[in-house]
Amino acid sequence: MTCKDIFSDKTVAWFTLGCKLNFAETSTIGKQFAALGIRKARQGEEADYCVVNTCSVTELADRKCRQMIRKIIKLHPNAFVIVTGCYAQLKPEDITAIEGVDLVIGANVKADLISILKQQNAETPEISNDRTTFFPACSADDRTRHFLKVQDGCDCFCSYCTIPMARGRSRNGAIADIVMQATEVARTGGKEIVLTGVNIGDFGKTTGEKFIDLLKALDHVEGIERYRISSIEPDLITDEIVSFVSESKHFMPHFHVPLQSGCDAVLKLMRRRYDTKLFSDIILKIKHLLPDAFIGIDVIAGMRGETEEYFLNSKAFIESLPFSQLHVFTYSERPDTKALTIEPVVPHTVRHERTRQLIELSDSRLNLFYDAYTGKTANVLFEHAQKKGFMYGFTENYIKVEIPYNKALCNTVCSVKMTGWNDTRTVQKAEPNF
Repeated sequence: MTCKDIFSDKTVAWFTLGCKLNFAETSTIGKQFAALGIRKARQGEEADYCVVNTCSVTELADRKCRQMIRKIIKLHPNAFVIVTGCYAQLKPEDITAIEGVDLVIGANVKADLISILKQQNAETPEISNDRTTFFPACSADDRTRHFLKVQDGCDCFCSYCTIPMARGRSRNGAIADIVMQATEVARTGGKEIVLTGVNIGDFGKTTGEKFIDLLKALDHVEGIERYRISSIEPDLITDEIVSFVSESKHFMPHFHVPLQSGCDAVLKLMRRRYDTKLFSDIILKIKHLLPDAFIGIDVIAGMRGETEEYFLNSKAFIESLPFSQLHVFTYSERPDTKALTIEPVVPHTVRHERTRQLIELSDSRLNLFYDAYTGKTANVLFEHAQKKGFMYGFTENYIKVEIPYNKALCNTVCSVKMTGWNDTRTVQKAEPNF
């Protein structure tokens, strides 16, 4: 009897917390289950296997993971529960202490699932700590956009961050292999790919290739109409990359750049590899060559050592930048990080107040960005999902729009005219130009 015969009548449910990279990896895990003949459990159906892909970026993320695991065990009491991801890598003992968890696997999910499932009768869960192999992944599911993993791990060791401990050193797939994955996405009807990784600008550490060469190779894949570059470190955004995106017909005018603090003193405490001048120069370069670009910026509020003066300096610097939206994170102490030695400690109430101020700034800037495009035309890739009679999609520069649902427009790029905010001021309303 083959493994496929053994698992042919089994079902699986998977759950993902955290970043786009996790979603890409979960999707690939799903494909591996399908290859064994294990089908995805239907909504409300109790699964035979449950896979939880976890995040550990903050203490709140850890808590959400524990809550999710316990909820899943309650909903699927007879399932074989497998927990993976960054939280599983960093704190496996926390997860094995949860009654009902059967297997814990580290962040680099690469093992053959047949051998994993053969261990389901083990008396204690197994912990895998391999963080050296590159595990290819690409999301599929029902998304119009595909998230293609091109890199994993990080060599930066910022003082506040546990990612190198969770995911290991920087490593990547080969350009030829990644192009093959993109070609497969196109073959199955995918129109947009988001390049994901932990530190994608560091691409090439294990293959001797360059990130710009990956972009140029992907630009020639027939059938993919859009690419977006996910979070990329400012010191790794070269002039050549910005120039290439400005000239490419397929790479969208959309950058997501981590700043973390707009104060040079705090950047040094964080052990970041750039200063505010470098950051400002690259943002202005993007806006010069791509004036319509959407620019998202990551910021951490309340880092240890961030005095009131430092915070005000940071906020003033951020306000001076032509960004579109902030992604604001409240600083959270992580075990075994260098930041734990930094003084003074910012009180939690102050951290949350600073977070509130930055979110308020972000909302204001995003509103201005959307307002600037009211009345203008744009090309939108529409998604399959519908909500209350509307369908949604994104412009090239990442403005979300809605139009009345039209099945014929699903997964197609359509020219529209934006007409202003919807009633809830969450997206731009639009009218198709045909």
